[in-house]
Amino acid sequence: MSESSEPFVSIIIPAYNEARRIEASITAVLGYLASVPWTHEVIIVVEKSTDGTLDIAQRLAAGKRCMTVVGHDVQRGKGHAVRTGMLRARGELAFFMDADLSTPLPETGRFIARFSEEPKVDVLVGNRQHARSEILTQQHFLRRKMGQTFNAILRTIAGIRLADTQCGFKAFRRGAREAIFPLQRLDGFAFDVEVLLLAERLGFAVADMPLQWANAQGSKVRIVRDSWRMLCDAIRVRGLVARTLADRQALA
Repeated sequence: MSESSEPFVSIIIPAYNEARRIEASITAVLGYLASVPWTHEVIIVVEKSTDGTLDIAQRLAAGKRCMTVVGHDVQRGKGHAVRTGMLRARGELAFFMDADLSTPLPETGRFIARFSEEPKVDVLVGNRQHARSEILTQQHFLRRKMGQTFNAILRTIAGIRLADTQCGFKAFRRGAREAIFPLQRLDGFAFDVEVLLLAERLGFAVADMPLQWANAQGSKVRIVRDSWRMLCDAIRVRGLVARTLADRQALA
């Protein structure tokens, strides 16, 4: 059942300059998926990199029907990569996760079980702040506190109630995915906020989940520069979503 033309689960992994760990990560993903009962596909989306990430991913995907590698000839951001993967996904459920696999792969099964138990939930979001989450390796204290503070600012500005908008482990039912991602516009790290705001405005049920999470070295988020960019995006995201939905209504 592992390699079907109609996958039940799609896993999207965005990657940018990940040559140092992409082989180990892809090997781990394929090894895990070999043991699961559900059909699946893996979509690796590589933003234009300078370290050979695309070549490594393509080599590992050769001959594997369940694996697709998409290479971009520009580097626009994580939001661009995730959107590309979600628009190509064919599964009833679609996950995106970071290339460092900071959330252990078995958490995928827990999210799938939650979808099965709660058919009205359309989007599941990993929540590192949840009382039942298990943080296996913490971030540096300053980075962690700055991240928590910034996340609170993002949520306040955007009007989102979820405690952790930026966790890189989220899952979508087909209907939610196919409605949200054709409308999603932001290319940078604040794309999560736009996605969640679109989900809410479109009437989809969003819930969070505790999870295991381990900080991985080599984060692509530069805390000062990228936080400023995310803040600028957050300030305009409510207006952006409102215009997007108004345009959609006008074309209906």
